[in-house]
Amino acid sequence: MFLLLLLAVAAVPGSLVPQRGVDARTVQAFFQDHPTLAPALDALGMFSVYSSPWFSAIYLLLMLSLVGCIVPRISVYARALRARPPRAPRNFSRLPGSGTFTTTASVDEVMAAGRRALVRTRVDVVQTDAGAELRAEKGYLRELGNLVFHVSILVVLVGVAIGALWSYRGAAMVTEGDGFSNTLSQYDEFNSGPLYDSDALPPFGLLVDRMIAEFQPEGPQRGAPKRFQANVTYTENPGDKPQRYEISVNSPLSLDGGDVFLIGQGYAPVIRVTDAEGEIVFDDAVIFLPQDGSYLSEGVIKVPDAAPEQLGFQGFFMPTAVSAGDDAPTRTVYPGAVNPVIGLRMWTGDLGLDDGTPQSVYTLQKDQMTEVLDDNGEPLNISLSPGQSQTLPGGGTIEFVDLRRFARLQIADVPAKSLPLAGVSVGLIGLMASLMVRPRRTWIKATTRNDGTGARLTSVSVGVLDRVPRDETPIDLESFLTDLQETLATLDTSKENPT
Repeated sequence: MFLLLLLAVAAVPGSLVPQRGVDARTVQAFFQDHPTLAPALDALGMFSVYSSPWFSAIYLLLMLSLVGCIVPRISVYARALRARPPRAPRNFSRLPGSGTFTTTASVDEVMAAGRRALVRTRVDVVQTDAGAELRAEKGYLRELGNLVFHVSILVVLVGVAIGALWSYRGAAMVTEGDGFSNTLSQYDEFNSGPLYDSDALPPFGLLVDRMIAEFQPEGPQRGAPKRFQANVTYTENPGDKPQRYEISVNSPLSLDGGDVFLIGQGYAPVIRVTDAEGEIVFDDAVIFLPQDGSYLSEGVIKVPDAAPEQLGFQGFFMPTAVSAGDDAPTRTVYPGAVNPVIGLRMWTGDLGLDDGTPQSVYTLQKDQMTEVLDDNGEPLNISLSPGQSQTLPGGGTIEFVDLRRFARLQIADVPAKSLPLAGVSVGLIGLMASLMVRPRRTWIKATTRNDGTGARLTSVSVGVLDRVPRDETPIDLESFLTDLQETLATLDTSKENPT
């Protein structure tokens, strides 16, 4: 229990600190926002909590502790199943529940009636010098449920461990009309378990034909997501016939070796740039990353082939731009593309791409670049709507050609993912059995005596012991005595009036 509590406490940082395996971009942003704190947290493994050595150590200790708890208890339970019910105590009055009555039935008839009354109970009848003794015990399912619950926890831990060691998860943003091949170079983010072979990625591919995004147009939920759907054409293996599928939020594309989930979407304006020599040096869709629920998005355009200098643009995209006045800034009020506008600023110089150092396509390295100013000495502002273009200082143009959407896809494969679910389901059944089943031991003693007139009477004593302690007498003891006497009365009637 201590290790289980410790594991729960150790998992808390994974919910408070961004994790590399979930959102690597957020981790990068955290490093930029907290340059002093982030390295210290990284040294402690806070950005990869669930694969850190200290979390793994707690996990392994919990598994070993469970095994050490379960194995001895199984042997004890097996011996208890083979054992007979224990003998009756000498004094029933010391038991939580006891009662006596007298009947004209014989000892054998009392034992037979006791067997009938104690349904679904292990019964053992022993002859004694004074009469007979019936010993009964029930409630073995309680300990079985307890064992099943503990075994289920172990199954869940093993299933999660298998999934963590041999799984992979990656994310990719694919623009409408573009494709994705399941290779490492195609991923924006990729994480795998330490035992997964990344060279064995399944060779499927897909093409995003259309990304559909609908929002509530009016009412109190105006702007809330209404429908996200990516229409794709995919092939599971090279050379297979292409097939179509509609990926929605709760309907992933399931393939052999991976599931494709739709986890987000956004806008990708098509930008065309010509340099001072009139050459088209850039003509492609550029992904702008959403920053809030209104889909105010940020993006970067890098033009390394421009002459005489490389060009870089950084700015924002607003799907529904609204200006509140001359002095008020333009803002977006709706996530749907009603009045799309791009706002950019421009830099010239060295983008830093020629030295081979990898850099993010979503950030602009400005160390070796100079911001372009307008005639008033202020940073040059470029504002474009679809179909508009603007002449750049020094020659050349930039044009907002078209507007597309992109789909943010997550590709993941978690082996044995049904194992934890099965463990939890069976564990709940075992837990209910361990809480609801009440083990009980019941004893019935029957002895004969002479009532003084020559008639033989049988004295019956009943004792009940609940192995789960109660503060009061078992509430069903009186009903059990009544059932026992009614069964004996039925035997007497059958004996007096045979059919």
